[in-house]
Amino acid sequence: MLNAWLKKYLNKNRMDRLAGNFTGKIGRTTRLSMDAATVVSTTMPQPESPTQEIPDPDFTDTVYYRSPLRPGGKTPRLIQRFFNQYTTAIFSCAILFGASTSHAEQVVIYSARIEQLIKPMFDAFTKETGIDVKFVTDKEGPLLARLKAEGKNTPADMLITVDAGNLWEAAQEGLLRPVESKTLETNVPAYLRDPQNRWFGLSVRARTIIYNTQKVKPSDLSTYEALAEPQWKGRLCLRTSKKVYNQSLVAMMIAEHGTARTEEIIKGWVANFAIDPLSDETKAMEFVAAGRCDVTIANSYYYGRLMQKKPALPLAIFWPNQEGSGVHVNISGAGITKYAHNVPAATRLLEFLSSEKAQNLFADVNMEYPVNPKVKPDPAVAAWGTFKQNTINVTKAGELQSEAVKLMDRAGYR
Repeated sequence: MLNAWLKKYLNKNRMDRLAGNFTGKIGRTTRLSMDAATVVSTTMPQPESPTQEIPDPDFTDTVYYRSPLRPGGKTPRLIQRFFNQYTTAIFSCAILFGASTSHAEQVVIYSARIEQLIKPMFDAFTKETGIDVKFVTDKEGPLLARLKAEGKNTPADMLITVDAGNLWEAAQEGLLRPVESKTLETNVPAYLRDPQNRWFGLSVRARTIIYNTQKVKPSDLSTYEALAEPQWKGRLCLRTSKKVYNQSLVAMMIAEHGTARTEEIIKGWVANFAIDPLSDETKAMEFVAAGRCDVTIANSYYYGRLMQKKPALPLAIFWPNQEGSGVHVNISGAGITKYAHNVPAATRLLEFLSSEKAQNLFADVNMEYPVNPKVKPDPAVAAWGTFKQNTINVTKAGELQSEAVKLMDRAGYR
């Protein structure tokens, strides 16, 4: 029906121009489920070079740049707006129609965690409740843009993403709704959830110090702040400041120390760099192991993954700030969307994901820590030792993120 109506009002030349503008943007295709044939594309601005594949160490899907049929062609604004609404409607209808034909009750998830990390939990939930779970996976940026573009027409009942900064942004954009649940309030500590209950942490990732055991003694280490001292001159490697994990760390430091003191610390880090900031944390740890630098700061699960592959590397974890505020922690978490179609089922899924029976499924697969304090971490993770967590509410990672980015830029941390 939509196609017939569209052809009635748009001639072939205009359709060609629309197709040119549409395919000239980045498209990421994602599966709705393991066995679903439905695909969804998220669009972003046109790149400089065509047909370029971009690998991403934190996300397994692939992005392809696709050349426009008519480079430089311009579509009248009204028609372009109609086309965007048309395609969004098709994608949304495809999700809803595909879901409604197989199950009476279901929830639809937009997830920035990749399929292999989430599908086991969804399968367990469906087995226990009979509620089907369908999901779209993508990077957090495109998912938030998609939710905003879809508005009331979104098929998504829940958003799952990583980093409290991303969850905070989703809440600030009005994409999530408050959830009243005694179960969630019991299972998720207050500092790991939104004060207005719009999102909840589901796993904890510790951002800690990794050091070369052949060049550094544990007694040499103490705090994040101490890495700015002269003794670490030419010995520090860090991931780029462009990654949200470092932005959140600095935002939390601003919350604790204030802007002026935090800027002093970051300038000290920059002065102690052995090499320019690196693109990812695995590379930074490999540089530490190779002796190019002596210490780095990384999320604990990156350390776990690397040591599983290369257990002979001379690396170890150090838990900083144990005599003070504690280790900086961040989360992966979820919230129910503002325009969710099945709030009761989505709430039930969110409660399930925070429960003792599901927490190990959520955290262990990525070598993270359970958010539920009643649940013990995987033995491989527990072997790294216990530590005190910094209990400043992780919403500060979002609230102060813009200030953190500006501060790092002033300090010369690129």
